[in-house]
Amino acid sequence: MKKLLSILLIGSAACAQAQTKPGEKLVQYVNPIIGTQRMGHVYPGATVPFGMVQLSPETDTAGYELNGKYNPDVYKYCAGYQYDDKTIVGFSHTHFSGTGHSDLGDFLIMPTVGTLKLNPGTADKPGSGYRSGFSHQNEVSQANYYKVKLDESNIIAEMTTSARVGFHQYTFPKSDQSHIVLDLMAGIYNYPDKNVWTYLRVVNDSTVIGYRQTNGWARTRTLYFAMSFSKPFFQHGYKKYDKREVYGGFWGKFNQVKNFPEIAGRQLRTYFDFKTEEGEKIKIKFAISPVSMDGALNNMKVEIPGWDFDKVKNDGQQLWETELHKIEIQGSKDTKENFYTSMYHTMINPTVYMDADGQYKGLDQNVHKAEGFTNYTTFSLWDTYRALHPLFNIIEPSRNADMVKSMLAHFDQSPEHMLPVWSNSGNENWCMSGYHSVAVIADAVIKGNVNFDANKALDACVATAKHRDYEGIGEYMDKGYIPDEKSGVSVSSTEEYAFDDWAIAQLAKKLNRNDIYEEFIKRSQNYKNVYDAKSGFMRPKLADGTFRQKFDPLSTINEGFIEGNSWNYTLFAPQDPKSLIELMGGNKRFVGYLDSLFTMNLPDKYFAETEDITRDGIIGNYVHGNEPSHHVAYLYNWTDKPWKTQERIRMILPRMYKPTPDGLGGNDDTGQMSAWYIFSSLGFYPVAPGSDQYSTGSPAVNGAVINLEGGKKFTINVKNQGDKNVYVQKMVLNGKTLDSLFISHADIMNGGEITFYMGSKHK
Repeated sequence: MKKLLSILLIGSAACAQAQTKPGEKLVQYVNPIIGTQRMGHVYPGATVPFGMVQLSPETDTAGYELNGKYNPDVYKYCAGYQYDDKTIVGFSHTHFSGTGHSDLGDFLIMPTVGTLKLNPGTADKPGSGYRSGFSHQNEVSQANYYKVKLDESNIIAEMTTSARVGFHQYTFPKSDQSHIVLDLMAGIYNYPDKNVWTYLRVVNDSTVIGYRQTNGWARTRTLYFAMSFSKPFFQHGYKKYDKREVYGGFWGKFNQVKNFPEIAGRQLRTYFDFKTEEGEKIKIKFAISPVSMDGALNNMKVEIPGWDFDKVKNDGQQLWETELHKIEIQGSKDTKENFYTSMYHTMINPTVYMDADGQYKGLDQNVHKAEGFTNYTTFSLWDTYRALHPLFNIIEPSRNADMVKSMLAHFDQSPEHMLPVWSNSGNENWCMSGYHSVAVIADAVIKGNVNFDANKALDACVATAKHRDYEGIGEYMDKGYIPDEKSGVSVSSTEEYAFDDWAIAQLAKKLNRNDIYEEFIKRSQNYKNVYDAKSGFMRPKLADGTFRQKFDPLSTINEGFIEGNSWNYTLFAPQDPKSLIELMGGNKRFVGYLDSLFTMNLPDKYFAETEDITRDGIIGNYVHGNEPSHHVAYLYNWTDKPWKTQERIRMILPRMYKPTPDGLGGNDDTGQMSAWYIFSSLGFYPVAPGSDQYSTGSPAVNGAVINLEGGKKFTINVKNQGDKNVYVQKMVLNGKTLDSLFISHADIMNGGEITFYMGSKHK
């Protein structure tokens, strides 16, 4: 590994400045291997910006053991790939990027030679199945391109994509026994009965269509496919693995195992046989559709009509080039690699969820057509409302507006009449807490990014926030907090609801709907109802109005919080820092509390509470790997020691983000971790989405230009930058010295420039 890292970091030792040059290719700085080791949970394969296909290798999968026992690797393999693994099982077409839950991994393909093996084999004996060993020295990972040599078969595997089509290119050795295995039962998280049904039909000797129905994180999900080979196969077959199925019945009159034109079952693996010459390339186009097999065929026809692999690769990389150039920075090679890989990670999710003709399957499982917008899915909103969507409101405003339209379509199709909480593939999985789509909508409207009916959007926000049957909202409305008896995350949900209510209030105020504003601005103060002045912490509160007696503010288990402890969540009121400071005893005590968060030594016992808790992403008791802490370093800006924000930001950046395989200090969570890096590197951050204000920090780049959608530019100049010069001496915005620690959204979107003057001592 040391040898590989030295290759990855060639030229970085001297930290030579890599200034952006006119026309410079920025794709060269994208390294998808960053974050594939340990807890980053990103994948190294090919995708285009916001693409529906994510074509990537699986080094292993997770699920239940044969006896039904839970497999702890379900967390390890959220993206299907772990850098430390030494074998590849195959290449599948759908992945989540950076999540803390395993799913997807649809339609796994693996090329092999020799005796046909339809079982994957094991990591310690890859030759026992179609699995193969590989070396990182023979691996290339770029934006929209992945390449690796499969050691067992001596096959070179390459892949690239369009939005809805995965394009494979396999270079075979000479063999009369060359195979392409299509595993229709594979998945990143395979528990019993996840596969509801699979179907495959052979159209001719080079085209196959079918679908897969699964019951996973999306409980009713059908994904259709069309698969086309550049060379006809001379025979094909399959094997069923579900012992509950029988081969007989009426269909038993046929020999279905070999060369039968259609196959159906719960657990299927199929294969296609070829004879190859030395160095012969077999290419595969694999299109997917949420609507139909015909939709998949049309997606293939529209997006990749020919067989020019390099053209598809180059076209996709040009799409990335366009996106990456929306922010052009100056800095060292390491800084550029961190920054543009972060940009890449922010533009993977949400993903397009509709066919080329605009049709998609909605939450009601009916087929709809997106009229006048692109429909998106994969909304990890508990994570992404904080910085990812605010980033889009600057560099992707039109796309973000379409995402809001997708959320409103979700609301219209929802039997619960709620906006999305965590949605994917025309399903709602209700993961995490809060109703944070309201913050995304409010942020878009407040910042003027509206090409939708804002009043209708507000009505949807209000309906969601008043859904009494959902996750303690009824008790929250009646009591002003969620009682401990009603929810295991009663405190954090109360705090998150209060923030969302504040966002609704801002939206109502913008639209001059004062009755709603008054109602929700009052609700936004409910976070105070779970603050225990005696202990100095947010604390579980019982239905009778008393605080729970047994309580450990450092524990993450059964203390009323989700992905955090009380010490962290006591600082969660990003909508109201000034009042929070007063609530906690004033400036001096608040600063001391903040300081202790970063400097305390969290005892080892708290890392043994569950299998998932490690010291990754943690500094003291500050948990950067979990999103509720992402605004915390900026809270010093509301105290008499704002320089500590600058100091903390410049300490966090190099510790949590590095241009190495383990370079992400926690799950990237569909781009939120990376969005934090981008904002903080540029010198400002959206502490409270739904406000038009950004809190300033300490820029880590040497300079930057944000190329805005309308053609304007916002330039960030940094004078006297250096590793020790982390303190801002003054800021000048458009020629005038700033007398506050905040800039507005209009300051950015109107164009102009801000100059940070840096020094080694705080002011």
